[in-house]
This record gives sequence, structure tokens and C-alpha cells, in this order.
Amino acid sequence: MDILNSFRLDGRIALVTGASSGIGAHSAEALASAGASVVLAARRVDRTEALADRIRAGGGQALSIALDVTDTTSIAAGFDRATRELGLPTIVVNNAGIAEPKSFLKTARESLDRTMATNFFGAWDICQEAARRMVAAGSGGSIINVASVLGLGSAPGYAAYSASKGALIQVTQTLALEFVKHRIRVNALAPGWFISEMNEAFFASDAGKAYVERIPPGRTGELQELAGPLLLLASDAGSFVNGAVLPVDGGHHAALV
Repeated sequence: MDILNSFRLDGRIALVTGASSGIGAHSAEALASAGASVVLAARRVDRTEALADRIRAGGGQALSIALDVTDTTSIAAGFDRATRELGLPTIVVNNAGIAEPKSFLKTARESLDRTMATNFFGAWDICQEAARRMVAAGSGGSIINVASVLGLGSAPGYAAYSASKGALIQVTQTLALEFVKHRIRVNALAPGWFISEMNEAFFASDAGKAYVERIPPGRTGELQELAGPLLLLASDAGSFVNGAVLPVDGGHHAALV
């Protein structure tokens, strides 16, 4: 068995939501580097177009599409275009997400609704659209939901976010059981703290720096440290990994449980 070659994704189509920045953009580049043709799905098309240009310049294949995970019409149209122009996506990375941290008593219902609409219901709808098409095609595939260390444990100020990611973890495990007969694996990554547009101001502050010193790894993650776990779940190297929630957090989750 060629272990290293089992991580390759040549000939496969991968769709990544929230691909305009951060974990989503890096995930798309990692998948492309392993040989997948990548569909970059996000609302900020100017950014995904620029990323698609970089991937193509490096010899990869990429398609930028406009997709809003909170709009089922947009989701269906996005999958239609991806399938028409590249082929059926059989690797789907559910990465789009938002965070609006506030204490529970200061969290407005509108904020909770926005968080759940993107982080849970949006991911649910992407899973449903992707799985329906894979089942109809008999293709098998891999769905990777990007959850969070805060879906495994929690922290003050993250009630809504933790609830959304905890729900995503539970649906991941249920879908793994339902779809195994269709050769569709469903797993989740649970990243710890990685600096992104959503949190860079906090981690640049004195409070953020002090917080990083207190967590078990003593640092934030580097985006390239997500590439290996992602490729494991996406590729044949992880062919018997199903219903797993893989923390990528330097051990932070162990201190939250």
C-alpha cells in the first residue's frame, strides 16, 4: 500500500464554503495541492476569484462561485454550477461560519438567530444538498464539517457559538451513521484558536495575548497545521474514519472538558 499516495485527490471535485478567507481559503489551497479541482464558494466573490487565480497559477484547477449558505436557492444554484463546470463535488468542506461573542445576558435573539443560521442551519442545508446528489449519483464521498473546540467544551461569552458548533458535531455523527451505506463519510474538524478576520483584533490586544499564554498550547495554531487533518478526512487515507470529531488545537479541548 502506498500510504503517501493515498492522500492524493487527483480527479476529485471538492467544494469549500466560506472560502474567501482564513480556514476556508487555506483548506481550498490544501485540497488543490493534493490534486483536487476546487470549488471556492462564498459571498465575497472578489476574494474567491483572486484565490482561484492563485491556484490556477500554481497549476491547479479552481472555480469561484457565489454562494450564501443561509439561502437554499443559492446553495442549489451553486452545486448546479459546480457540477456543470467541473463535475459533481464528492468532497465538501462545510466551513462558513460566524461568531458574535457576548455574555449570555447580553446576547440578543437576533444574534443567536444569525449564528445558528450560518453555523448550523447553513451547514445542515449544505450537507443535505451534497448528500442528495452523491446518493443519486452513487458516487460516495466525504463531508467535512468545520466545528470548533468550543463545540466540545465552552468558554464564557460563547453560548450561542458553542451551541451552534455542538449541534453541528451531533449532526455530523448522526449523518455518518445514515450515510455509511452510501459510502459517504461524514466527519468534523474541531479547530482551536487560529487567527482570522473574526478574532485578529482580540489576539492583537493585551487581553488576547494574555489569554493565549493561559491555554494549553501557549500559542494559536498555524493554518498549515490544519492541512494534514483535512487531507486525512478528505482522502482514501481516512477511508475507515467516519463519524469522528478531530480536535486540532494543541490539546486545548482536554482543558475544556
